[in-house]
Amino acid sequence: MRIVVVGGVAGGMSAAARARRLDENAEIIVFERGEHPSFANCGLPYYVSGEITDRADLLVQTPESLREALDIDVRIRHDVIAVDPAAKTVQVRNDAGVETVAYDALVLSPGASAIRPPLPGLDSPRVQTLRTVGDAVQMRDTVTDGAQRAVVLGAGFIGLEAAEGLRMQGLAVDVVELAPHVLPPLESEIAARISAELTAMGITVHEGVGATAIESGSDEDVVMLADGTRIPADVVVLSVGVRPDTQVFLDAGVADERGALIVDEHGRTNLDGIWAVGDAVISTDRITGLRRPVALAGPANRAGRLVADHIVNPDTARPIPHPLGTAIVRVGSLTAALTGANRSALEAAGIEYRTIHLHADNHAGYFPGAVQMSLLVHLRTSDGLILGAQGVGPDGVDKRIDVFATAIANRMTGPELIDLDLAYAPPYGSAKDPVNLAGMIAENVLDGELDLWYADQLDEPGYFLLDARSREEYDEGHVDGALLVPHTQVRERLDEIREAAAGRPIRVYCASGKRSYLAYRILRQSGLEAANLSGGILTLRAVHPELVP
Repeated sequence: MRIVVVGGVAGGMSAAARARRLDENAEIIVFERGEHPSFANCGLPYYVSGEITDRADLLVQTPESLREALDIDVRIRHDVIAVDPAAKTVQVRNDAGVETVAYDALVLSPGASAIRPPLPGLDSPRVQTLRTVGDAVQMRDTVTDGAQRAVVLGAGFIGLEAAEGLRMQGLAVDVVELAPHVLPPLESEIAARISAELTAMGITVHEGVGATAIESGSDEDVVMLADGTRIPADVVVLSVGVRPDTQVFLDAGVADERGALIVDEHGRTNLDGIWAVGDAVISTDRITGLRRPVALAGPANRAGRLVADHIVNPDTARPIPHPLGTAIVRVGSLTAALTGANRSALEAAGIEYRTIHLHADNHAGYFPGAVQMSLLVHLRTSDGLILGAQGVGPDGVDKRIDVFATAIANRMTGPELIDLDLAYAPPYGSAKDPVNLAGMIAENVLDGELDLWYADQLDEPGYFLLDARSREEYDEGHVDGALLVPHTQVRERLDEIREAAAGRPIRVYCASGKRSYLAYRILRQSGLEAANLSGGILTLRAVHPELVP
């Protein structure tokens, strides 16, 4: 059997390596358009930042090491320019010309290319992308050559990693994001902390505005924004998204959806003997059923392995699981991560959900070094099924989001998080881990013991606001019109609260939601209609910084 793989890196090389481990007699050929068949794509920004000092560390495997270890014939600078599915051949252009190569099984892993919007001046030599080892080397050389100002167009994961890396090298950095906030997959209350961290790092953030043109000059470029801002730049990083690099295969008749290749549960395309994996493939979201490419290394690696299983042992191969889109990013001193669906995806799919917020320490508060993280969890209204989770904080976010990803994969409900037996010692966690606490809040909400109100409901009329914090906190900043009654005084001041509310529903808040929950329980059990602010004033400030000092 001859297995031909088009494209290396995550999906393609995983398929090739797994196929060799399963079949020692197969002939395996990998055609890679670029110079490097197996490199640390996700490590590129950290080479730009200088944290990875040797570019050789970015090369996971070379053609020589793959030949020696796995007897895989890897051919770099080989660009597949045509596929004949009837003859089962591919045409490949290389330095010597064009050759035709036959296959028994063809695995397509072409990846994606950077979106280039119709922006005047985008062809400036100062405009760079960050998708290959060559890109990373060029960007770091630009820094070494004396670049002082950078503009990053697009504040997604790669854009922010590039911005952080350039800032670490001492450049003045501006980040431009057309969406209302940085890291658009995150909810606004989580992304707000990342935006604030960028500002604290000295990075200028432009949210909700796009670039309109790039003016090239002899000494520098100028990036013009829709709001009239003009930003000088020695380097412009283009990171506004990617699109599947699939035209050659569409021309051959591979079925697609908005340019992404359609595959079945084993990675098979509509054409006999052709499979596809990675960024170029359309995926069905595990939570919402919405279809989109998922440009993440983890799903690509796992899909490559399972495609090889199906090629070599089709009767026993497991299906490729639908992705959750679990992702994580470091920005300065903070980590932000998410898994599962966000609000926009849930609403697009018509799924009714509830959201809970909490702010909890990464480990026991009495142990030195405890820091606070912010978490939110989306739950299906009908049964409490966990639909998605997000978090941001200085430490411990990665662990919690991985637990939530595992819980979602196993179709757990929010209350079932209470019973997870998670590792605990004071330096690592708490007896009631933040994940357990999320389960407790979820159970209270689903059982009707806790009614929540949310930051985006602040402007609604007809309710009475109660601040359950201390006098000192209240004086530092509070919502206009809120009555201060510290939670420890609610019992003795019930008559005062009842008279001030004058029959209106009471919306109570504190810093994070814990003290106000205690006040809420007293109010409810005293016959008063009440609701507790999800996430407290910490979440409220993230959503309404202009309203809460």
